[in-house]
Amino acid sequence: MKVVVAIDSFKGSLSSLEAGEAVKEGIGDLAEVAVVPIADGGEGTVEALRDALGGKSVSVVVSDPLGRKISASYAMAFDRAIFEMAASSGLPLLEPSERNPMKTSTYGFGELLLDALNKGARKFIIGIGGSATNDAGMGMLRALGVKFKDASGAYLAGVGADLMRVASVDISGLDARIRECEIVVACDVNNPLYGENGAAYIYGAQKGANADMIEQLDAGLRRFCEVASRELGADMEQVAGAGAAGGLGYALLAFLGASLRRGVDIVCDEVGLKSALVGADLVITGEGRFDTQSLMGKTPSGVAKLAKAAGAKVVVLAGSLGDDLADSELIDACFSVVRAPCSLKEAMRADIARINLKQSARQAVKLFIAGAGLEI
Repeated sequence: MKVVVAIDSFKGSLSSLEAGEAVKEGIGDLAEVAVVPIADGGEGTVEALRDALGGKSVSVVVSDPLGRKISASYAMAFDRAIFEMAASSGLPLLEPSERNPMKTSTYGFGELLLDALNKGARKFIIGIGGSATNDAGMGMLRALGVKFKDASGAYLAGVGADLMRVASVDISGLDARIRECEIVVACDVNNPLYGENGAAYIYGAQKGANADMIEQLDAGLRRFCEVASRELGADMEQVAGAGAAGGLGYALLAFLGASLRRGVDIVCDEVGLKSALVGADLVITGEGRFDTQSLMGKTPSGVAKLAKAAGAKVVVLAGSLGDDLADSELIDACFSVVRAPCSLKEAMRADIARINLKQSARQAVKLFIAGAGLEI
């Protein structure tokens, strides 16, 4: 019997690889087991792809959203560089009192891209969730050589407040190596760049913007797009996902020629999950909390769709299960791995989570074997 384990990280507890190895330890004497690190493009994606592809972590000193120097990391695997933009330009890097998208920039993320270019990367895989910015990617573009000027000819730094001041865009200095790159962006939102469903109105408040700021930022995104479109000869502001990460999606599409895809689809392709599933009888997936949202584009749903196409049964193991769970044709059974009453803090301890996964996986697989009429 062949079992494929493709389980997302248990956030704050175990990485995808660690969770998979715990499951393998519990069932290794019952079946042939293949562990495939997996993620959905959000937190944990860099780690999962690094582990799956045999890559390494790279640390760089870059600018945080307010321009202060910090150490940020990404992963390199062969010619691939894997990023979470939040590592350099994310909301968690700021104290609540510091959050102000008029003042924040993606410049540090551009510095990460530049470092990867210098190290020979020519394929970029980018997760863009959790941004602290609403600069339409101006900061990132400036780090890569694009110049922005106001009406007086003064250069702009590329923070959110500069969007309304943009009078000209000069792409002649854009790093020529970008043209050699394939850039794939994990994007699971469909917001346009501006308007009532755009970057500022939907996400501005959580980044620290008040009502007046949101109006200014939205007007600024419109202004920036008008100027950029004249230079680029392309209108991409209404493309689904252009408004992701405060308009960073737009900059990646329009200036860098990126493609936007569902995060879990990108990861499944990169780790070769479809090939790993050939001949699988059972697939074990899961995440820290499994609920209805998990079936809407997150890791378990992406894994389950491929598993079903391969003719395998699917079992989900999770730290907790949502009250809103309903039967799904994608999932054959789901179990909470918590085996005894305990606090959340205890359940998230790596040693306890590892034991819980190991023992729960063993019982789930023994049940599957019995139900299938197989012998151990």
